[in-house]
Amino acid sequence: MRLFKSKEGAVVEDLGCYYLLPEIDWDVLLNRSDIEVVLTSLTRRAKPMEGFVPERDALAPIGRQEVWAAGVTYFRSRTARMEESKSAGGGDFYERVYLADRPEIFFKASPHRVAGPGDPVQIRTDSTWNVPEPELCLVVNSLGGIVGYTIGNDMSSRDIEGENPLYLPQAKVYNNCCALGPGILVRTEPLDPSTGIMMEVFRKGECVFQGQTDLSNLKRGTGELVDYLFRDNSFPYGCFLLTGTGIVPPDEFTLLPDDEIHITIEPIGTLTNRVRVGSGPKT
Repeated sequence: MRLFKSKEGAVVEDLGCYYLLPEIDWDVLLNRSDIEVVLTSLTRRAKPMEGFVPERDALAPIGRQEVWAAGVTYFRSRTARMEESKSAGGGDFYERVYLADRPEIFFKASPHRVAGPGDPVQIRTDSTWNVPEPELCLVVNSLGGIVGYTIGNDMSSRDIEGENPLYLPQAKVYNNCCALGPGILVRTEPLDPSTGIMMEVFRKGECVFQGQTDLSNLKRGTGELVDYLFRDNSFPYGCFLLTGTGIVPPDEFTLLPDDEIHITIEPIGTLTNRVRVGSGPKT
C-alpha cells in the first residue's frame, strides 16, 4: 500500500487502484502507529481516483515534519568523504564515524526546503561541485516507530564540506536542498536487504551518470539510526530520516542546471527532479 499527498488530499494506491481519502489531517495520519489499519478502513469508504499519476500529481509527502539525515553509513560514502576532505585534514573523521558505535546524524531540512516529485532541486551559487545523494528515507512517527518508507535526494555541495567538515550545514541545508517522494510505502516491517536503489542523471536527454546499490550495503540498521535520532530529542509530528547514500558519482562529475535526476527504489517508485541554480546572497 502506498500513500500520496496531492492538492485534492491524501491518496492511497492499493492493488494498482488509486483512492482519494476522506478529509484527514496529514500530520495526524502519519503519526498513527496503526496507520496500515487506518488506511485500509478509509480506503473501503474512499472514492476511486481516475487519472492520478504519482510522478505528475503527487506533492512532497511532508507536513510539519523535519527531515534529518544519517551520514557515512555505506563504505562507498565513507571513502568519498575521506578523499574530498583529505587536504583539509578531516579525512580521518569519516573513517572514525564509519567504525564508531554512534552514527553521524544531522539536521537536513525544514518542510519549506523540501521539493516534491517534479519540483526543482537546487545547487548553491557559491559551490562548484554539487551532487545528488539517493537514499532510502524512513517515515517515523512521534513514538519513534517506522511507519513507512519513501525516496530521498540529499543534495550536497562536496567542495564546501570537503574544505572543512564544520561547513557541513552550509553544504547540506539551503532552499530546495532535499527532495522526497513520490509517495510513502506504508509498511512497518523492514525492507528486504536485496532492495535496490538506482540513480540516473540525464543532461540534454543523455544519461551522464548511472549508479546502483542495495540495502545489504547499509552498515547500520534502520532501528539503530532511529534510536540515536530520538535520544533526548522529540518530534511531535514525527519526522523523516534519510539513511545515507551508497551511490557516489566520480570526482569529475558535478550537477549542472537543467540536469534531470531519476532515483528509483522498488516498490516505492521513482523520484524525478530537475536541477536549478539558487538565487544567491540576499542584497
